[in-house]
Amino acid sequence: MGPIIWLIAAGVLALAELAVMDFSLLMLALAALVTAGVAVAEIPLWAEVLVFACSAIASIFLLRPVLRKRLRNTTSSRSFSPKELEGRHAEVVSLVGPSITSGGMVNIDGDLWSARAAHPGETFNQGDTVQVLEIDGTTAVVWKGI
Repeated sequence: MGPIIWLIAAGVLALAELAVMDFSLLMLALAALVTAGVAVAEIPLWAEVLVFACSAIASIFLLRPVLRKRLRNTTSSRSFSPKELEGRHAEVVSLVGPSITSGGMVNIDGDLWSARAAHPGETFNQGDTVQVLEIDGTTAVVWKGI
């Protein structure tokens, strides 16, 4: 009966982690899972509680900081400024004309941006390489500055 109770506790703690999202309840769920595995050997209740306590302490102080650090490194906390794109080269994906209504698109560092030519009467065909002069809202103003 002991392993089933520990498995239920592990499941409840893991589900509760979805509300908290800081790995603390997940570490306790892991400790309950370890205890469920040990409880299969039909050890006394005091030993199960000891295994749970040791597993919880080890996972919270050893595993949780590693997971939090890895999560912090993979999510970008750096803000993005469109000004960073000015001066970069872009590849024309669809015909770029002097107005936004022409429907031009460029690829800047793997991202698609709507685009318009900087000078009236200038057009760029698909495959042309252009330079970003400025970012106007969500539109890249490009020219053949290469």
